[in-house]
Amino acid sequence: MELFEIFGYLSALLIGFTLGLIGGGGSIMAVPVLAYLFSVNEKVATAYSLFIVGASALLGGVKQYLKGNVDLKTAIVFGTPAIMGVTLVRYYVVPAIPDVIFTSNEFEFTRRMAMFGLFALLMIPAAFSMLKKRVDKEQKAGEPIRYNYPLILLEGLLVGAVTGIIGAGGGFLIIPVLVILANIDMKVAIGTSLIIIAFKSLLGVFLGDAMTMEIDWEFLAVFTSITFIGVFLGSYTSNFVDGGKLKKGFGYFIFSMAIFIFYMEFFIKL
Repeated sequence: MELFEIFGYLSALLIGFTLGLIGGGGSIMAVPVLAYLFSVNEKVATAYSLFIVGASALLGGVKQYLKGNVDLKTAIVFGTPAIMGVTLVRYYVVPAIPDVIFTSNEFEFTRRMAMFGLFALLMIPAAFSMLKKRVDKEQKAGEPIRYNYPLILLEGLLVGAVTGIIGAGGGFLIIPVLVILANIDMKVAIGTSLIIIAFKSLLGVFLGDAMTMEIDWEFLAVFTSITFIGVFLGSYTSNFVDGGKLKKGFGYFIFSMAIFIFYMEFFIKL
C-alpha cells in the first residue's frame, strides 16, 4: 500500500469522525481525498463520493429518524425530484461531457476543470454556512407544514443536478429550502435532509454510474466502512466535546480546501 493510500484511508476515518462530531460537512472532503490521494479521475471521484456521502447520510438519517427528527412526507416531496435530477445527470450528462470542453489559444478547459471548479465554488457557501451562527427556527405548535410544490419540484431537480455534477450531498442547499419552502423547524430539516441526501446519492450511483462505468465495490466497501467507524468515534466524542465550537474551524478548513482545489486544477493542471 502506497503512502498516499494510507493517508487516504486515514482521511476516510477523519471524514466520518467530522460527520459524527459536528453533524455534517465531512463528506465534502470525499472528492478531494479520492482525486488527490487515490488518483482517480473526476467521474470516478464524484461517483464514489456520492456512494460514501449517501451511505454516511443514511446512517445519520436513521439515527435522526429514531429521534423523531425526520418528516417522511417532506423527504418524499423534495427527494423524488432530487433523485430524478441526480440520476439523469449521472446517467446522461456526465458521460456525455467531452474530455476537453473548449480550447482558447493554448488553454484547454477540461471536464475535470468544470466539475472540480464547480465543486470548489460550492464549497465556499458550504464553508460560510459553518462559519455563520445558526439560528434555529421553531415550528409553532399546530402550525401545518405547507408545501410550495412548484418551487420544491424546481429546487429538488436543481439540487439533484448539482449533486450529480459535484458528487457532494448538498445539505447546505437543502436545509434552507426545507425551512423556507416547507415551514419546518431546523432540527427536523437537518434530519430530513439526511434522508434526502442518502436516497438521492445512493440511487444516483446505482441507477446512473453503475450503468455507465465499472465500479470498484470492494474499495468502496472498505473506504465506507472506515468512514462509519469514524462516525461512531465522532458521535462518542461529541458527548465530551462541543462540536459547535469546532464547526467554525472546520468551515475555515473547507474554505482553504476550495482554494487548494482551484490552484491544483487551474494552475497546476493535474
